[in-house]
Amino acid sequence: MQVYFFKMKTTLIAIGKTDEEYLQYGIDKYTQRINRYAPFELKILPDVKRGKSISEQQQKTQEGNMILKEITESDIMVLMDENGKELTSRKFANFYQQCANSGAKRLVFVIGGPYGFSDEVYQKAQHKISLSQMTFSHQMVRLIFAEQLYRAHTILNGEPYHHD
Repeated sequence: MQVYFFKMKTTLIAIGKTDEEYLQYGIDKYTQRINRYAPFELKILPDVKRGKSISEQQQKTQEGNMILKEITESDIMVLMDENGKELTSRKFANFYQQCANSGAKRLVFVIGGPYGFSDEVYQKAQHKISLSQMTFSHQMVRLIFAEQLYRAHTILNGEPYHHD
């Protein structure tokens, strides 16, 4: 079976490092698998420490500024957001394929900080996707997202990883 290799680079931007070794192990495992199909990068931005002198809004603004510095005009930006559209794994694979077919050079998924995204990030984003109606830690979302991106590639390549 020939594996279809995507030229479009996919980047996952996340705020703050992954503290748990077991999560990092899983993220690394799926990152390696994804890179068999397409260039994939996990970009970790530093935490903004929320002390008594900084409000939630100020934290979202600071995080938003860091995120927007990573985005170019030609990128497709997708926010991983609790109010985003829920997709099945097959529909996510189709969405990914459509983005690849659009001619975009880079597809950027973004996991925000604990309070979500600034208004400026929301305005710049072309799409919002939710992984579930449940709430997961930001660190766990990285692993769940990486697995789903790997699954999307196996679906698009007709491989037996996904079962309906």
